[in-house]
Amino acid sequence: MSRKKEEAIVTPAQTNTHSDPYTSMLSRFYAAAEKLGLSPDEIEVLSRPSEIHIAYLPVAMDDGSVRVFEAYRVIHSRALGPGKGGIRYAPEVNMREVMALAAWMTWKCAVVNIPYGGAKGGITCDPKKMSVGELERLTRAYTRAMSEVFGPDKDIPAPDMGTSAREMAWIVDEYSRLHRGNYIPAVVTGKPLELGGSKGRVEATGRGVTTVILQALQRMGRRPEGLTAAVQGFGNVGSITAKFLSQNGIKVVAISDKTGGFYNENGILIHQAIQYRDKHGGTLEGFKGGDRITNEQLLTLDVDILVPAALEDQITPQNAPHIKAWLIAEGANGPTTAEADPILNEKGITVIPDILANAGGVIVSYYEWVQNRRGHYYTEAEVQERADNTIKQAFDDVF
Repeated sequence: MSRKKEEAIVTPAQTNTHSDPYTSMLSRFYAAAEKLGLSPDEIEVLSRPSEIHIAYLPVAMDDGSVRVFEAYRVIHSRALGPGKGGIRYAPEVNMREVMALAAWMTWKCAVVNIPYGGAKGGITCDPKKMSVGELERLTRAYTRAMSEVFGPDKDIPAPDMGTSAREMAWIVDEYSRLHRGNYIPAVVTGKPLELGGSKGRVEATGRGVTTVILQALQRMGRRPEGLTAAVQGFGNVGSITAKFLSQNGIKVVAISDKTGGFYNENGILIHQAIQYRDKHGGTLEGFKGGDRITNEQLLTLDVDILVPAALEDQITPQNAPHIKAWLIAEGANGPTTAEADPILNEKGITVIPDILANAGGVIVSYYEWVQNRRGHYYTEAEVQERADNTIKQAFDDVF
């Protein structure tokens, strides 16, 4: 996409709309660039993606009709290595969201010192309303459209919202077929174990969120036992974080998903909540483990630790003044708007930013890529030890 067509994408003055993740990302970037003393040339390069790829994918649906889906892949930077970032399937996915997510991946990989640049992909679709066959045809069409973008040394996708190891398996298969039939497992990470995935990948992000929370508590001189936490979002990141927090003595009193939340002052039984979700189509709707609350109420509960692990822009200037937690760990990407940041700072709330808090996933993705390239595979204990050490070092470097 040309600079003229994108109209310079955004300028520093355009920072008052928290509904645009890209604008929110740039607000923080400009503030950080000023503190770091970056040159105008460096700011010019880093404030824009290096590549934007858009494809319109015709897909045969089960009813015999053909639907065309809009799809994106954005490479923000390859300065440190191949592009790295997930593929998101969701009805609200748009190009500016993907652009923001790609930039966040650049910062995230740099923070944890792994040799990747930032990238992200997305398809505007509702995977919950599509059959397995339709999703497979969509994923393979996306792979064909991006076959010259993807590559073990160029751009390496991974699962994100709405995608999983299953979609990664389809991508590996289609990409390998397009490249003379040679099996190329390193083109994606987050694959099934039997196709070259890494042990420890499924729990990596949630485990990493918990690790940085425990590091922060240690630095503050606080013990985890007896503290309370609320976790917004109960997908992979939120549920795994809640599980590990509970295992470390922190009482998780509230959880939520897109249908709403649940509060129990005595603590939610996380293993029961996970079992319920898995048996009820991935939703907590109807869960009996606590009193019903809204997602908005969850954010302002009187707890010690808050983990927003759902969508972008959840903590805003409207609710930030009412947040009572003194420690926030951003499990989601961009859950706090730029306008809310100074409010949290004024309240003395410690925020572990997303580019550190949820970096466990990309760390283990890197190990998967390395294992694929070397043909040597680590045990789960080795993966966890390496990931824990990497994110602890990154935490110490940041704080």
